[in-house]
Amino acid sequence: MLRRLIIMSVLAALTAMAARAQQALGDRPQAVSPQTNADNSVTFRLLAPEARSVQVAGDFLLPSGAEPVADMTRGDGGVWEFTSAPLPPELYSYAFIVDGTRITDPSNVYQLRDIATLTNVFLIPGGQGDYYKVSNVPHGSVAKVWYDSPALSTSRRMTVYTPPGYERSDCRYPVLYLLHGMGGDENSWSELGRATQILDNMIACGEAEPMIVVMTNGNPAMQGAPGETPEGFIVPQFDLPKTMDGSFEEHFPDVVAFMDANYRTIPDKAHRAVAGLSMGGFHAHHISKQYPDMFDYVGLFSGAIIPREGVSSPVYEDSDAKLARQFAQAPALYWIGIGRDDFLYEANRDLRAYLDAHGYPYVYHESPDGHIWKNLRIYLTQFLPLLFK
Repeated sequence: MLRRLIIMSVLAALTAMAARAQQALGDRPQAVSPQTNADNSVTFRLLAPEARSVQVAGDFLLPSGAEPVADMTRGDGGVWEFTSAPLPPELYSYAFIVDGTRITDPSNVYQLRDIATLTNVFLIPGGQGDYYKVSNVPHGSVAKVWYDSPALSTSRRMTVYTPPGYERSDCRYPVLYLLHGMGGDENSWSELGRATQILDNMIACGEAEPMIVVMTNGNPAMQGAPGETPEGFIVPQFDLPKTMDGSFEEHFPDVVAFMDANYRTIPDKAHRAVAGLSMGGFHAHHISKQYPDMFDYVGLFSGAIIPREGVSSPVYEDSDAKLARQFAQAPALYWIGIGRDDFLYEANRDLRAYLDAHGYPYVYHESPDGHIWKNLRIYLTQFLPLLFK
């Protein structure tokens, strides 16, 4: 009898522990945040009764000077609150700063990693924001693909988007090679840039041609994104070795050869595009002039232009002659986008002056704000409709 009572007591204790664990898994957030209001203003809340100061930082505050930060007000029960101005449709990111320490919003499970920084995100639908949502349209497929790079003597990973219906057809498709910025990786455009949602939505409404999109890892010293290679859970780094020394540009034909051999591409210049943001714009600029027979469409999104001081590579030599050969073959599109407050604005202005002086045609878009993902996503939505026409 005693043995039975002991067993029953243990079972009861285990049941109670399981119930508490299930309750913890199902706990509701302690504050409603973020809350989108009827006028598209957004209210942020954080329960922090012991805090002395709480701020919210995010791109929704731009333009607001050098530091896009707003003070939150303490309310009843230690809930801090801030309500934004009405916001245009867009995907926004934010975080909280509590007594000087940056944290994510515990009430918002939707987060993104940009290099080593986590931020929460929210979406204001309508207009530009509708490009970024998952809509009730045919969807493409996204694969994480490993390929061999003889030039780098290693296997590497990239993200490949194939358009809706690719698996069920025998059609061949044009290819956009879409490159990330410094500190990014092959996940950047599909996650931070919402490239897959943008493609699904723009292809569905006829604004963009069905295409394959290849999102490479532009860091030759890495095989793939941090935490997703044999190196394990390494700390993401901003400025990795060999990112802008010519190595990536020299190995890029390996990527194109792999795609042409393993996917139903249209393997000619008229059906290839290369574009990138920041460092990726630098790579797109130099790749396209290094291989003038490879790409008919080029996009520089807030692109770096000038090689680093002291860097020597055959890729960066004879730039004038290479640009002359590239434009002598009349590329179908050379597209440049930059924000007025971008730290790369002057370099892009100088590039445009050079192109103007030599009569090399290009399309130019200038936007507000600076070097932020909001601008880069917009540039992609403006660039895609111009491809493969």
